[in-house]
Amino acid sequence: MSTLGEDIRPVVTVTLNPAIDQTITVEALRPGHVHRASAVRRNAGGKGVNVASCLADWGTPVVATGLLGSGNAAAFEALFAAKGIADRFVRLPGETRVNVKIADLAAADTTDLNLPGLTADADADALDRVRRTLRELVLPGTPVLLAGSLPDGLPADSYATLTADLRAQGARVVLDSSGPPLAAALAAPDLPFCIKPNRHELEAWAGAPLPTTANLLEAARGLHRNGVAVVVVSLGADGALFVADGPALHARLPMVNALSTVGAGDAMVAGLIAAFGADLPLEGIARLSVAFATAKLGCFGPNLPGADAVRALAGQVELSTL
Repeated sequence: MSTLGEDIRPVVTVTLNPAIDQTITVEALRPGHVHRASAVRRNAGGKGVNVASCLADWGTPVVATGLLGSGNAAAFEALFAAKGIADRFVRLPGETRVNVKIADLAAADTTDLNLPGLTADADADALDRVRRTLRELVLPGTPVLLAGSLPDGLPADSYATLTADLRAQGARVVLDSSGPPLAAALAAPDLPFCIKPNRHELEAWAGAPLPTTANLLEAARGLHRNGVAVVVVSLGADGALFVADGPALHARLPMVNALSTVGAGDAMVAGLIAAFGADLPLEGIARLSVAFATAKLGCFGPNLPGADAVRALAGQVELSTL
């Protein structure tokens, strides 16, 4: 068995609707009032890009693909060059969307304003171009992440289509999405290997509130019985639930002072993929993914601290069997 940090298998991340995250920090957010920002940061982002960035920090080779606006691709190209991420994005005319994130220091919370962006109508062949790229990149056993929302112009079953392609190629698919794209993927014959909904996303899929841990576990176990090998339900400061073969786990770390909560869920997905690549058991998967998410809280942007700091956090994760 590999130890933490020894994963050297290349990972492919797919981000069909990336974004430039503009994080504005204010002392206290008061709707309807004028604010003076204390800081502004801009990061190339989107779920798959954030995961690729964290995996690169961990030392995992990563290839990033998806759809990218040619008009403001420079921020992404700079990130990929700085972190050694292979850029196989399909360029479309126009600009990638900008997401405004207001970091409220007093509340230790973040408010998101997601702006409209690219439409795949500008290129009727957009999804097929990504499919062709993946056929070139993916070999049996390749870990592939499908992450985030879909741009206007792509059908809700786009992730279901990609999952079917990838499973036919022997890839291990991790899906992190929500709403109709997630529902379509979970209703398809070819299911992803792993999904990571948060409580709200799982409730939206279930069509009902899931107020208790027992309710969440019941929904997650139902998905596992249907064929999703690993179901992880992220619970923010309360950690996450992990459902696979055998007993389920609840994993958490005591809350730390967060410089930014933006991208913590994406860091958890990066930890999941790193753990899968290292062939860790469910306990190791839980420890490493929660450690990734917690370590990210101490960094601005889609970044992790050094591997030793992440390993130390993994050793401190509190686990309970459910």
